[in-house]
Amino acid sequence: MSNARAAAMRESAITPRDRDVADTHTDIRDGELLAAVDLGSNSFHLVVARYEHGGLRRIDRLRDSVRLAMGLRPDRSLDPERRERALECLARFGQRLRALPPERVRAVATNTVRQLANPQTFLLPAETALGHPIEIVSGREEARLIYLGVAHGMPQSRQRRLVMDIGGGSTEFIIGQGFDALETESVQMGCIASTLRFFGDGKISAKRWRQAQTEIAVELQQFAADYRQRGWGEAVGSSGTARAIGNIVQANGWCEQGISASAVTRLRDALIEAGSVDNIRLAGLAEERVAVIAGGVAIMEAAFTTFALEQMSVCETAMREGLLHDMVGRALHADPRSGSISALAIRYGVDRAQAARVHHAAMVLAEQVSDEWQLSALDRDLLGWCADIHEIGLAIAHSLHHLHGAYIVAHSDLAGFSRQGQQALAAIIRSHRRKPDRESIDALPERLRRTARRLTALLRLAALLSRSRTTDPLPALRASAEDKTLRLDLPASWLDQHPLTRADLEQEVSFFKILDLKLQVRSPERATA
Repeated sequence: MSNARAAAMRESAITPRDRDVADTHTDIRDGELLAAVDLGSNSFHLVVARYEHGGLRRIDRLRDSVRLAMGLRPDRSLDPERRERALECLARFGQRLRALPPERVRAVATNTVRQLANPQTFLLPAETALGHPIEIVSGREEARLIYLGVAHGMPQSRQRRLVMDIGGGSTEFIIGQGFDALETESVQMGCIASTLRFFGDGKISAKRWRQAQTEIAVELQQFAADYRQRGWGEAVGSSGTARAIGNIVQANGWCEQGISASAVTRLRDALIEAGSVDNIRLAGLAEERVAVIAGGVAIMEAAFTTFALEQMSVCETAMREGLLHDMVGRALHADPRSGSISALAIRYGVDRAQAARVHHAAMVLAEQVSDEWQLSALDRDLLGWCADIHEIGLAIAHSLHHLHGAYIVAHSDLAGFSRQGQQALAAIIRSHRRKPDRESIDALPERLRRTARRLTALLRLAALLSRSRTTDPLPALRASAEDKTLRLDLPASWLDQHPLTRADLEQEVSFFKILDLKLQVRSPERATA
C-alpha cells in the first residue's frame, strides 16, 4: 500500500454503515449536496451535485482511468497492481466525500466487479478506502440507471430513444420513453474486453475486424428483433467511448455532429490502415483512449449495422447522473424498488391479503425494537418487501416454497436493487420458515449479516403469528430486544386459545439459536398472577 493512500484512508476513517445502499428516506432539501461514484471497468467517476429548485446542478467531478478490466485475470481474480491503483483512486474520492452525509452518497460497481470470483476480496478494502458501501449492480440495473441519466441530460421528448453505452467490460442497450426504460439489455463486451479479445497483441487487420464484427453481431442478434419491433425515433450514445468516437469523427471532418454510419466506416478504415495500436494517429483522439479505441469502434460499427442506424447523437450524461436522479427519486418517495416488489407479487400471484397481514405484524414488531437493534428506515423497508413476497414460491409448489421463493428473487431482474440487496432479500425469504439457512445469510457481505439475521427473526415471527390466514385480529404485540435477545410478550389467554401458535413459538427458540439469537416468549399477566 502506498503511503499516500494509507494516509488518505487514515484521515477519512469512515466505516461503511450496516446497510446495502444509501438510506435516502429523509426528504431532500434545497441546497443539499449529493454524490455518485461509478466504479466502471474503464474509468472511475465521482460526481457531486447540488439539489436546487427540483433539479440537480453539478458542482464537482473527478475521474481516473483505472482500467479495472485490464486487471481481470483468467481465474477471475484481480491483478494486484490494478487493484492497488483502484484503491488509491477510491481513497482520493473518499477524501472529497468526507464532508457529505452518508445517506447522500451512493457508489456502484459494474461489470468487472460482477465478474470477480470473490468480489468481497476487492469490495472490503474498496469500501474502507472510499468510506461508503459499494453496491454491485446487475447489467440490466446498470442499463436502467444509464437511461435515467441520459433522459435527464437531454431535451424532453415523447418519442422512444435507443440508448447505447459502451463501457470497458460491457455494453448496455436501452429503449426508453420519457424517464422510463422499456427494454434493457447488457452484453459481455466493452471497449477494453473487445480490444483484448480481437486485437490483444496490438495488431489491427481487415481479417480480425471481420471476425470481430461476426462475433459481436451474434451477441446483438439475440435481442435485435425485439428491439426493432419495439422501435425508436432517435439513437443516443452515452459515456466515454461514444464521446470519444464523436470527437474523432467530427475533428476529422467525417461528420458535422454526433456519429453517422459513414463516419464510423471511415474511422474503421483508418484503424485498419494504421495496422496496429501503436500507429494510431487520429485528430480528436485523446492519448488515454488510444489503447482501447479499436474495440469500442468495432462494437459501434456492429451496432450501427445490426440496428440499421444512420445517425446517433452523443449525450454527456450517463450512469453516474442516473444514480443522482435515482437518489432524488428515493428521497421523494418514488423508489423503483417498491415497484419491482409489487410487480413481482402480481406476476407470481402472491396472496396480497396474507402478505398484508404478515407485513403489518412485521412492522409492528420492527418498530418496537428499531432502536435496540439499530434498524434504519431502509432496513424496515427491506423487511416490508420481504413480507410482501415471502410466499412467492407458492407459485411453484407448496413444498419448500421458501426455497423456491428465494431462487425466484435471487434470479429476477429487480429494478433499483443491487446484487447485494437482492441477495439479502433472497436469504431472508429462504429462512423465513422451517430451519433457517445460516449458509445463505453468511454468504452476504459481512456488513449485512447482523441486520439480515434480525430481519429474518422478525419475519419468522410475523409469518408464524399470521399462520391462520384469517381476518381475526392479533393480540397486542409487545416486543423488546437486546443485542442478541428478542422478547415477545403475548397474553396468556390468547396463547391458551391458540395451542398451535404456542407450539410453533416453542420450536422457534431452537431455530433462533441458528440465527445467533435468543427468543423469549412471555405472558406478563400470568407472571404477576
